[in-house]
Amino acid sequence: MIIPHLDDVGCCRGSITAFDQLTRSGLVTSGSVMVPSPLFGEVVRLVESRPDLDTGVHLTLTSESASFRWGPVSQGSHTAELTEAAGFFWPTTEAVRLQAGSRAVEAELRAQVETALGAGIPVSHLDHHMGAAVAPEFVEVTARLAREYRLPMLLPADVGGYYADLHVGEADPALLGALRRQLAGEGLLIADDFRIGYVHQSEPCREVYERLILDAGPGVTFLSLHCSAPGDVEMVHPASAPWRIAEYKLFGDPEFAGWVNRQGIEIRDTRSSR
Repeated sequence: MIIPHLDDVGCCRGSITAFDQLTRSGLVTSGSVMVPSPLFGEVVRLVESRPDLDTGVHLTLTSESASFRWGPVSQGSHTAELTEAAGFFWPTTEAVRLQAGSRAVEAELRAQVETALGAGIPVSHLDHHMGAAVAPEFVEVTARLAREYRLPMLLPADVGGYYADLHVGEADPALLGALRRQLAGEGLLIADDFRIGYVHQSEPCREVYERLILDAGPGVTFLSLHCSAPGDVEMVHPASAPWRIAEYKLFGDPEFAGWVNRQGIEIRDTRSSR
């Protein structure tokens, strides 16, 4: 089973367009919103018009684009740990790990969940931008919020591989394995496995996703996508824009959807995977 999931909804207007279009006529079944984004209100309006959308919170502690930035939703002295001098989030997960304490991170992540719920989004799950919210220092914070709000979270079985793909740092297999078992026992895990095409941008997009889909093991695989319609993504993410647009075209292509269907692969959203 595969969950084709659109991360980064709200990172640019093209991502919102992609979420809307690809959940109507493409392979994408779910996505997650970046609450700190200045475009959050546009995502809220989309979800208001389509309350059936499987929408999670893409827990965000970094702001990596040089041209489109955001900062904390929460308020208070703790935000100084989360931001550069200009008031925006740090651009890398490494910087967040070095500068921010777990209390500051918990206050911010809680504020993001509360803001999404308060805006009327029927939040279905928690996942995380650039892996920051499940970095070794913060993963127990995120698990605590998952339990408190009864929201399944993304914590793959191969967390070491996940950390490596997203350059999070060294994993603690014992801690993460125990935490994962606890969450699984409470029905608070989205998926068993994690695949991301974004780290293979030097290869043809279709070849990458055919391989990732065919290599998916038993259980539920979370397929992390970064689709974006063209228009503003070229300015916000100039280096990765060609890949994001290629994903958008691929996952909206009826021929590719037909290929996936012929493989006999079950497509689910985060709600039906549990």
